[in-house]
Amino acid sequence: MGRHRRRRRGRWVRVALTAVAGLAAVGVSVVVFVPGRSKAAPRQPQVSSDAVAKKAAALTGVPFSGEPAVGALFTTTASGGLADHFCTASVVDSPSRDLIITAAHCLAGSAQGIVFVPGYHDGQSPYGIWNATQTVVDSSWSASSDQDHDVAFVVVAARSGSAKIQDVTGAETLDTSGSPAGPVQVIGYPLGAGKPISCRNTVTAFGARQLEFDCRAFTNGTSGGPFLAGVDPLTGRGTVVGVIGGYQTGGNDPDVSYSISFGGDVRALYQTAVAKG
Repeated sequence: MGRHRRRRRGRWVRVALTAVAGLAAVGVSVVVFVPGRSKAAPRQPQVSSDAVAKKAAALTGVPFSGEPAVGALFTTTASGGLADHFCTASVVDSPSRDLIITAAHCLAGSAQGIVFVPGYHDGQSPYGIWNATQTVVDSSWSASSDQDHDVAFVVVAARSGSAKIQDVTGAETLDTSGSPAGPVQVIGYPLGAGKPISCRNTVTAFGARQLEFDCRAFTNGTSGGPFLAGVDPLTGRGTVVGVIGGYQTGGNDPDVSYSISFGGDVRALYQTAVAKG
């Protein structure tokens, strides 16, 4: 994956196709990724000698075996099996115990054909496979892909039985206070990789509504990965203060990642998602 490949810029779109087999026409549905237009970004800072030096000393994401409450989003095959993982998500604490959080640009608006595999690594699904049943995005994102609203909640359900995902994996706490700076751990699943990567660094404010995190190797597929503050070394769980997305849908350079700052609008979106759970 090249250093300057864009990370999930655009959106997933479900397209209806018609295949002809013998004399019968068979309708099928496929998911494709359509590049979107990026808004002008006057917030982008000028590149200084300090920024160049900072990039030269950047950390690099390290592969590891995963964390129970963080996983990969997959598309599915016609038979319901796992196809490819395309984004990252994490379980967030909720009264309904069935919510995950990711970036809005990871979704096409419909939950159909998407599954979440928490703790995925090396082809294993240690905590099961969970069907996405409903997606919740801000109206500002739905209307114009506003980069300041690039976050989504997804309701998930067990493929069989009535188990709740939070009871199986535990959950991250959600912080919507908009705190702009501090040390975080960021986890993401690079496209085609068998394991997630993890990196710890300080997140800083990027303009009024965005956060910036500098660490190499966060390529395509890491979108939606959580910015986790206050991670417990024993449980691996922490507090979600952002997800890879926002400016340039997470950043055009895998060495620098972005998130929207979580404030009142994200809190309201969370409450909407809770009501659907």
